[in-house]
Amino acid sequence: MRADVHMHTNFSHDSSSTPEEMIRGAIEKGLEVICFTDHYDKDNMDWGPEDIFDPEEYFRVLPPLKEKYRDQIDVRIGVELGIQPYLESYYREFVKKYPFDFVIGSVHCIWKMDIAYGEIFKGHTDEEIYRAVLEETLEDVRLYEDYDVLGHLDYMVRYGENKEKAYSYHKYVDLIDEILKTIIEKGRGIELNTAGLKYGLPFAHPHPDVLKRYRELGGEIITVGADGHKPEHIAYDFYKVSDILRVCGFKYYTEFCGRKPVFKQLP
Repeated sequence: MRADVHMHTNFSHDSSSTPEEMIRGAIEKGLEVICFTDHYDKDNMDWGPEDIFDPEEYFRVLPPLKEKYRDQIDVRIGVELGIQPYLESYYREFVKKYPFDFVIGSVHCIWKMDIAYGEIFKGHTDEEIYRAVLEETLEDVRLYEDYDVLGHLDYMVRYGENKEKAYSYHKYVDLIDEILKTIIEKGRGIELNTAGLKYGLPFAHPHPDVLKRYRELGGEIITVGADGHKPEHIAYDFYKVSDILRVCGFKYYTEFCGRKPVFKQLP
């Protein structure tokens, strides 16, 4: 794999790496394409306004770096939206204002709580929270149109007390199938996110059973990203990606440029 299209810089609240450091790290790893997808999570109750990047500054800093390294790597500029149902109209207008190459829609919060902080699990079983996240994800994908792929489906499993032991595709088949069908019907896609492996899960996001089902239902758009927040995590475990996707029925993966999907044959 030569394209990592989900990565963060110090424009995201949870990274201290500069964009140039990430570009150089990607070049060192032999990548040909990267896409910055810094967090834009409006109304995340666990963050302050200062934790959300200024898009004007984003597009002031990144295009010159894209030009500087154009002979070494194709740098694209995207965003990862922290989607919540009531923000659909806000984000619809937001993405129209800026020339993003790629837009990921990710569920980071439910009930006004950030899943990664873990507080949401207090007083609830893993199964209850996993189902609640999937229920809100289904509501989101039914509402949203202006995104390209749904980020790290089954992300919440990283943070449960029993992690993958409380999770399987079959346990939540009713919700997962509806999420996948809705995404496909709307011409959107999903991503293979190798951060699941980085966080110690035995699978990348989403679980291979979900990937197989997405393909069975006719899903074709699938991007690949490591969700790295520092150079050493760029292209994390990418040597596993082709095999994962082939076993699940894929022959191609997808990159986005100017919000248009480009299909690439798996290596």
